[in-house]
Amino acid sequence: MKVLVSAYACNPAGSLALHPGEDLAGWKLMRQLARFNDLWIITHAYNRPEIKGFPGQGDPSGVKFHFVDLPPWLRWLYKIEFGQRIYYYLWQIKAWRVARRLHKTVGFDAAHHLTFGNDWIPSFIGAFLPVPFIWGPVGGGQRTPKKLRREYSLYGRLAERVRSTAQWFGRRDLVRRRCLKRAKAVLVCNEETKLKMPAKHEKKIFYFPVNGISPEDLAPAEAPAANPKGFRVLTAGRLHRLKGFSLAVRALGELTGKVPEAELVIVGTGPEENRLKSLAKNLGMESRIHFTPWLSRAEVLREMRACDVFLFPSFRDGGGAVVVEAMASGKPVVCIDSGGPGNHVQEAWGVKILPGRPDEVVERITAALLKAAADPEWRLRLGREARRRAEEFYVWDKLGDRMDAIYRHALAGVPLPGDFKIGS
Repeated sequence: MKVLVSAYACNPAGSLALHPGEDLAGWKLMRQLARFNDLWIITHAYNRPEIKGFPGQGDPSGVKFHFVDLPPWLRWLYKIEFGQRIYYYLWQIKAWRVARRLHKTVGFDAAHHLTFGNDWIPSFIGAFLPVPFIWGPVGGGQRTPKKLRREYSLYGRLAERVRSTAQWFGRRDLVRRRCLKRAKAVLVCNEETKLKMPAKHEKKIFYFPVNGISPEDLAPAEAPAANPKGFRVLTAGRLHRLKGFSLAVRALGELTGKVPEAELVIVGTGPEENRLKSLAKNLGMESRIHFTPWLSRAEVLREMRACDVFLFPSFRDGGGAVVVEAMASGKPVVCIDSGGPGNHVQEAWGVKILPGRPDEVVERITAALLKAAADPEWRLRLGREARRRAEEFYVWDKLGDRMDAIYRHALAGVPLPGDFKIGS
């Protein structure tokens, strides 16, 4: 088919300056769509240098890129936290105008809004381009559990309130309602987002993860124990209040009282870095908690294979790419049961921490890490199951096959193979 794809974030390099996770996911998902369709991609102009310069990838066969930008005087919006969403909303209006012109000459069979994946900011292309429409994968339904908001500063709590208010209005936007009505399929990346969809649309909602892996990301099937003489916990991501890294630091402080050889490696940079380092110092954990700046993806994967447990205490991640990468590395994951990580992790290959007050969550994380340290066979068994799950479900080509099956079902009525419900 001739498919128009709106992919604001679509970058093979995963731009660190903007939104690396969404950029890379947009690129990977676009490549999977291109396996089955001819694509016209509308993306933001910031992606042009990496797309055109990526070896063998710039305008590959069957894919045509159209780069859309807003006037330079609007870029100040990117310097404020919520301003990025306003900028994105305005960009979509311009992208829709470009799409209308293209449709007059190409005659698209379908349109797909790929990124940003946000359920409460609608797609103008989806709402108004007169062709069948696929939306997603989208997140946005996840929220910081109420008791964990105590971990935020006053500014952080205010930012969460502003986000919740914007979501309330966004989900009542007439353009969003039209999007949902016109969509032949809506792909959601976590359970919370599904619950934000009106019940009347339930039959066209499918679970689809926003994160995947390549076959080369998979660790050897029978990987040896990482640290026979120690116990290394790894966590990674942007050092932002939403990621809950302060809970990881406090849990390590509790753990070392019972597991003296335990250490925590935090990979990433961000606005919370100084606060986290101060917390580690105040707890007397400077020698046990190691801060490592951003690494390349290959280096992060090596760090994952060298750890014993991957800890990801994020409060409301929609996806959680590092969780899937840790699973592919054959490591058990300890995460908070919220958002995408809560969907990725199951009891057979990890530990999901029930949200509660920050001190309760620290206690539960500590208990999970203590069990992993005390029972190497248990954590190795979980790691093997994690790798198996990653290989069976999260390899990009398998996700591409899943996407194609949804296309054929939604646009041509072909029965779906297997179970496509949330959590499958």
